[in-house]
Amino acid sequence: MLEIGLKHTSELTVNEELTAIHLGSGDMPVLATPAMMALMENAAMLAVANELPEGCTTVGGYIESSHLKPSKLGDKIHAVAEVTNIKGRKIEFKVKAFSGEDLIGEGTHIRFIVDREKFCASCN
Repeated sequence: MLEIGLKHTSELTVNEELTAIHLGSGDMPVLATPAMMALMENAAMLAVANELPEGCTTVGGYIESSHLKPSKLGDKIHAVAEVTNIKGRKIEFKVKAFSGEDLIGEGTHIRFIVDREKFCASCN
């Protein structure tokens, strides 16, 4: 059942493809902010994935996050997403990212429930 409080944690290890240099968001060999935010979105998506109606998924509509500390190559990062509000097809999340126990980013994220077939049809 889709409900407030659902949580999921997603993890990654910082590698070359996830650096600011590689993604073009900066010129340092550290975890890129877009990669951190994608991990937060992944955690949110997976927090509700098993509770959606048949044939539905969620798509991101908004994300806002701080990025408080750099993470170097090899660091293990985890993001936690928790459902904070549900209004029709709109699901709101609190998201946080950590390197070990250190908070490296936090914010809010909104996802919308969509029918996969109808959504994909609008992409053409």
